[in-house]
Amino acid sequence: MNILFIGDVVSSMGRDMVKEYLPKMKERYRPHVTIINGENAAGGRGITEKIYRGFLEAGAQVVTLGNHTWDNREIFEFIDEAKYLVRPANFPDNNPGKGIVYLKMNQDEIAVISLQGRTFLPPNACPFQKADELISEARERTSIIFVDFHAEATSEKQAMGWYLDGRVSAVIGTHTHVQTGDNRILPQGTAYMSDVGMTGPYDGILGMDREIVLRRFLTGMPARFETPKTGRAQLSAVSIEIDKKTGLAKKIEPILINEDHPFYS
Repeated sequence: MNILFIGDVVSSMGRDMVKEYLPKMKERYRPHVTIINGENAAGGRGITEKIYRGFLEAGAQVVTLGNHTWDNREIFEFIDEAKYLVRPANFPDNNPGKGIVYLKMNQDEIAVISLQGRTFLPPNACPFQKADELISEARERTSIIFVDFHAEATSEKQAMGWYLDGRVSAVIGTHTHVQTGDNRILPQGTAYMSDVGMTGPYDGILGMDREIVLRRFLTGMPARFETPKTGRAQLSAVSIEIDKKTGLAKKIEPILINEDHPFYS
C-alpha cells in the first residue's frame, strides 16, 4: 500500500498547490491513500467545511488537524459529521470530533491517528499513553496504522518514533512547517520523519507574511500574523510504501515542490 501525506496546507496559496499538483503526484506515486494536514488551511488559522470538502474532492481521503483545530469557529458546526476529519486524539475527552479514523480501501483498511505533543504547546493528555490506547484498538482491525504527530520539539517527535517503532506503519511529524531531512525506516520497520514540511507561501516565514514577522522580531511589539495573498508557493509531502501483510514500511521518500525544486511529471 502506498500512502501520500501532504504537510500543513497554509491559506489559499497552499490549497491552490494541492489542486495543481495532487493529480500529478497521484500519477507518479500511485498512492492508495492520500492524507492532508489542513489545520492552517483557512487563512493560516483552522479549517472550514468548504475547505475540508474541497480537499476530499481534490483527491484526499483523510484530513488531519493540530493545535489550530479550534481557531475557526465554523468547525464546531461540522466536525462531528465530518467522517474523515481527525483532530489530535489526546485533546480532552469532552472535545468534539475524533482522533482516529478507519478507511477501507478494497480489501485493506488503514487507521489514521492524530496526536499532539506537549513540549512548548498547550498541555493535553499524554500522547504516548493515548498512542498505546489507540494502537491497541486499531490492531484489532488492521496492521496498517499511520500517525500524524503534531509537535514542536524534534526530541519529542523522535521519542514518539522510537516508542512506536514496529507497532505502526509510520510516524510523520507536522507543525514546524520546515521539511526535515531525517526520513528513514527505523530498525523495527516504522517509517519516520520529524517534519513533512508545509504547503503554501514559499517566500514567507512559516507561511506567514515575512514583513510582519520581521517587524515583530525587530520591535518586540505584538502583531497579527497574516498569510501572503500572492507570490511563489511550495508543496511539501512524503510518499510511503507499506507492506500490507506486516503493516511495516518498505520505503519513504520526501517530496518538495517549489521554484527551486520543480516537479517533472
